[in-house]
Amino acid sequence: MALEIERRFLVANSGWRLLAGPPQALRQGYLSASPDGFTVRMRLRADGRAWLTLKAPAAGIARHEFEYDIPERDAEELWALTPHRLVKTRYSLQQEGGDWVVDCFEGSNSPLILAEVELETSDSPLTIPDWCGVEITGDQRWSNAALAYQPLSRWPQDWIDQYRLQT
Repeated sequence: MALEIERRFLVANSGWRLLAGPPQALRQGYLSASPDGFTVRMRLRADGRAWLTLKAPAAGIARHEFEYDIPERDAEELWALTPHRLVKTRYSLQQEGGDWVVDCFEGSNSPLILAEVELETSDSPLTIPDWCGVEITGDQRWSNAALAYQPLSRWPQDWIDQYRLQT
């Protein structure tokens, strides 16, 4: 069974850009998202690669994750059918301590920038870079599925104020 173990952070400054690889434009459409954390997502990359991802909660910060490649044409048709979507640009980073990415959200989730690191185990040692701000691991409001259903632009002001987000 495939497991995803990741920690997530708000990005505090642009220091990550020095480590960033080429941008990858991504569109994500959510076919299903349950309150208990089970999601079915379609992701389409600008280069035409597309896949379905099924995620479900596991223990701690781990999640079950299953991915299946699909034809680009099918992905475009699914994109048209998905009522909950988000668009972002992803950057893979040359950063030690795990597989780091930074996502820069567009549209109704702009100007949100999040960092994620995938780890081997939940207790893997991690040095958090100085460009990371508040850790949001486990706060479901920040999941991509939640941001597709309730974008940042529709958040109550007190949520935004809590994290000192600039909108």
